Amino acid sequence: PLCSNNNPYASFGATLARDEEQNLWSTPHDVTHTEADDDRVLYNMIVVRNQLDKDSEEWQKLNYDIYTLRQTRKEVRSRWKHILEDLGFQKEADSLLSVTKLSIISDSQNMGKARDILLKLSEETNIFPTSWELSERYLFVVDRLIALDAADEFFKMASVAYPKRPGGERADDSQKTPQC
Repeated sequence: PLCSNNNPYASFGATLARDEEQNLWSTPHDVTHTEADDDRVLYNMIVVRNQLDKDSEEWQKLNYDIYTLRQTRKEVRSRWKHILEDLGFQKEADSLLSVTKLSIISDSQNMGKARDILLKLSEETNIFPTSWELSERYLFVVDRLIALDAADEFFKMASVAYPKRPGGERADDSQKTPQC
């Protein structure tokens, strides 16, 4: 039974490795994030990389690009989490930032306001890197903040913590996290 294809445990290690590769937002076994465009870009990079020879220069370049994109996403998420915690959402920060394919906009009338605030955050703060394309994920987060009547306060905190600098430079780490 260990050699046949009928063994449900035969590919257990391979399944874990495959799940980890599809883990686009560094949450183990969560494949719900492949729905948004930016998730598909990363997923496609992973698929292409996995078809290449590991010793090739192309594989190494793609691997580096995948790692860099994941690190950038972690950094952006961390920035949002710090601001949410400073606003008093210590216990709720992770759930506010959790977006899956099952997430919905709480009120369709808030969609325009959420887009405006997200655009304002990207233009007037450095909460997103300069090369960052706005992620639909954060539209859901801003919608949740609007429902909690905390979106304007979040923008103010983001402006203080990550002010826009000439040339796109960030404030020093010692200056960027205000304490309430």
